Amino acid sequence: MITCKFENGNDASLRHVVVDAIVLNAARDSILLVKRAPHLTNGGKYGLIGGFLDRDETIEQAMIRELMEETGYEGIILKRFQIIDSPDRKNEDRQNVTFVFLVEAGQQTGVADNESTEVRWFKFTELPNESEFAFDHFDSVSAYLQTVTV
Repeated sequence: MITCKFENGNDASLRHVVVDAIVLNAARDSILLVKRAPHLTNGGKYGLIGGFLDRDETIEQAMIRELMEETGYEGIILKRFQIIDSPDRKNEDRQNVTFVFLVEAGQQTGVADNESTEVRWFKFTELPNESEFAFDHFDSVSAYLQTVTV
């Protein structure tokens, strides 16, 4: 939660805004996942590429920035897939409102930052087990798989 004061002087605890991406290859049969670094919440688990919205950027700009930072890949946003606003999300240590995008990976022109220990493509038929996923990211991947034929 973010603690702040409103203009009228009242205190408030606000939720974070987060972006996540289901990053697809051109064939749409694989997803790009990152293994979260040990120093992060849910470290050592696979997750979608994503992160917090910075001040003065749109959610689309944040998504492309996070993709480059965490994987070194460029990408094209295909569409906004899902908004998750439940205050009771599993495996969360704070309340996030997440905008989940479908993104097609472009070229890998950079390198992953220190938030990822592994950047790896998985065929949808060979995903890690649910217990190996960070947060509720497995749920987002499952929701996507319900909309397509793999």
